[in-house]
Amino acid sequence: MKKLFVLLLVLPLLSFTLHKYYVALTEIEYREDTQSVQMIMNVFMDDIELAINKDHNTNLKIATKDELKSIDEHFYKYLKTHFKVIINNEEKTYKFIGKEYDGNIVYFYLEIENVSLPKSIKIENDILVNHFPDQQNLIKATVKKERKSLFLSSDNYKGLLNF
Repeated sequence: MKKLFVLLLVLPLLSFTLHKYYVALTEIEYREDTQSVQMIMNVFMDDIELAINKDHNTNLKIATKDELKSIDEHFYKYLKTHFKVIINNEEKTYKFIGKEYDGNIVYFYLEIENVSLPKSIKIENDILVNHFPDQQNLIKATVKKERKSLFLSSDNYKGLLNF
């Protein structure tokens, strides 16, 4: 019985260590008080580094003493190409507020200013899918305490949320 219990406990744990998961999360919140849309995107540091290094023929050296001084420009350029936000049928340009490293995750802080109450938010997100076909991008959006979610992938990288 003990052997069966150990086997049942260990097998699922091994499956997590043998397979790498490619998931990025973007949280979107409409702030009525500032009439802005604030976004936080997190991705695995090594994945985004590989993608940008290959796409832009560079070597970012993320979170090292040799990190490129222009790294924020590389991040923003990549995000603008692979992450689009359409609010109330109008594509919006977001500002790159900054980034933060936490362990093996990089958090991107983005903001769209002067936004009237969103009735719809369309997301086009193909972050990392060119390099990682199993990449999945989870979007969670909140408008006036109403939460909606999208699960995007390489096969389906666009989605619409209606509020």
